[in-house]
Amino acid sequence: MMKKKPFDIFLGVIVKGSALITAGVLVFLVGYILVKGVPHLKPSLFSLTYTSENVSIVPALITTIIMTFLSLIIAVPLGVFTAVYLVEYAKRGNKIIGIVRVTAETLSGIPSIVYGLFGLLFFVTYLKWGYSLLAGAFTLSIMILPLIMRTTEEALMAVPDGFREGSFGLGAGRLRTVFKIVLPAAIPGILSGIILAIGRIVGETAALIYTAGTVAQIPQNALSSARTLAVHMYALSSEGLYTNEAYATAVILLVLVIGINTLSAFIAKKLTRG
Repeated sequence: MMKKKPFDIFLGVIVKGSALITAGVLVFLVGYILVKGVPHLKPSLFSLTYTSENVSIVPALITTIIMTFLSLIIAVPLGVFTAVYLVEYAKRGNKIIGIVRVTAETLSGIPSIVYGLFGLLFFVTYLKWGYSLLAGAFTLSIMILPLIMRTTEEALMAVPDGFREGSFGLGAGRLRTVFKIVLPAAIPGILSGIILAIGRIVGETAALIYTAGTVAQIPQNALSSARTLAVHMYALSSEGLYTNEAYATAVILLVLVIGINTLSAFIAKKLTRG
C-alpha cells in the first residue's frame, strides 16, 4: 500500500472540510427557515383572498407559477435554438459567434435591478403594458436567456461527434440529426440549465417590483399586476408587521423550489432512459 505524502493528506483534509462546511451551511439555512417558519403556517395563510388580517400567500403562489411558466415559454425556445445554431450551424472561429458568447456571459453578470429598470422603461412605459405579468415575464426571460443559452451550448458540445458522424453516415440530414440524435442526448444538460433558470425566476424580487408590481391578488389576465412569493416575502418583512408570516412564506418558497427541482430531475431521468 502506497504511503500518503503529508501534502496529499493536507489536501484531503481541505477537500473534506470544505464539503462538510458547505453541507453544514446548507443544513443550517434550511433548518433555520423551517424552525422559524413552520410554527407560523396556519389555515388563514392559504385563503384565496389577501387581506391585512390573513396576508394570504395563495395569490402570490399562483402568480409565481404563472410567472415561471410564461418566462420559460419565452426564454427556453430562444435559448435552445440559439445554442443549436452556435454549436451545429455556425462556422468554427466566426468572430460574430465569439461576440455573441462574450455578450451572453456579460449579460449573466448584470445585477437584476438593472434588468428591472430596463423593463420599467421599455415594457412598462414605452410599450405601455403597465405593471403586469407580461412585463415581468419578458424581463425575467431576458435575465435567464444567457443562462439557458450557455448551458444548452455546453450540453450540445458535450455530445460526442461520433453521434453526428454516425447519423450523417446513415444518410440523415443536419436538421434531422440535431433533433433526433443531438438534442435528445443533451436533454439532461439542457434541463439542468432550465432548473437553474427556474430558481432565479422564483427567487427574483428587484426586477419584478419594477415591472410586475406588488399587488397582492390573483391576476385576472396577462396585463394584471401581481406579486410573486419572493416579492410577497420581501413586502411582509419590510413592513415589519408580518415577520412571522414572512418566515412562513419562506418555507412555502423553499418547498416550491425543492418540488420543482425534484420534478425536473425526474423528467430528465425519464427522458434519458427513454
